[in-house]
Amino acid sequence: TANGVSALHGDVAQDQFPWSNIDFITNGVHHSYWMGSPFKRVYDQYVPEWRANPECLLMIDDIADDVIWNAHQERKQYLLGYANSQVSKALDGDTLTIGFARRAATYKRAQLLFHDMGRLESLGAEKIQVIFSGKAHPKDHEGKEVIRQIVSKSKAMFGKVKIIYLENYNMWLGRMITSGVDVWLNTPLRPNEASGTSGMKATLNGVPNLSVLDGWWAEGCKNGVNGWAVGDPEHPDDEKDADHLYFVLENSVIPTFYNDRNKWISMMKEAIKTGVDFTAHRMIMEYNQKFYQEK
Repeated sequence: TANGVSALHGDVAQDQFPWSNIDFITNGVHHSYWMGSPFKRVYDQYVPEWRANPECLLMIDDIADDVIWNAHQERKQYLLGYANSQVSKALDGDTLTIGFARRAATYKRAQLLFHDMGRLESLGAEKIQVIFSGKAHPKDHEGKEVIRQIVSKSKAMFGKVKIIYLENYNMWLGRMITSGVDVWLNTPLRPNEASGTSGMKATLNGVPNLSVLDGWWAEGCKNGVNGWAVGDPEHPDDEKDADHLYFVLENSVIPTFYNDRNKWISMMKEAIKTGVDFTAHRMIMEYNQKFYQEK
């Protein structure tokens, strides 16, 4: 059998191979590995069965807001402490911190945030800071060029918006970033992202996604509830998608973070509940039910 790794990927594959019957099972992540230590301690205290049964995390509303916020802040300080040991831009714990860390490939459009440098400065000065990381395949020269462009444009924003690129990306660093930022950014050119998993890891740590409706996020997004959608899913376009990204940042993400703590924590909790649907625990059970059992 053949299957897609998200609903949208299944549709794309079905269009490519119309003579085959292609189903889908959306990817998932190992929830206990990708969880930051502060949240592990919180979950161990309030929902001790969460490791064996991640659906226990659906009870997250029973945990006080300040417990969730403090766990996130502890992990954020850990990330920023490491980041500041690697660069000299002095990232600040009170500033909205956006993360983008994954394989560097052109279709992922890591540089979309820089599409209009003037607008990025006007909306982001003293309001956001951004952490990039990721590696390109050794033979992917275009992917390497993406990294060079991000580093160059980050330097051009020096003194305006703090943007850094952390080197030596690996699973350890990936977990630190997905669990420590305030918002997870993903801007692929739809429908090229088969699934994506970094955003799933972020949700389990209460980090809302700010993402194009591609891959898993096309299924997981509840716009304005557990994160935000970026762009027009039917008409992807760099300029229009960048414009909408800036609009959402300026009119929703930034004001909510700074002016409505209760709503922000509510979105964190909704993100965690969303993450329950995107664990490897669910994925393996679904493979067993759909494909592996004898008919």
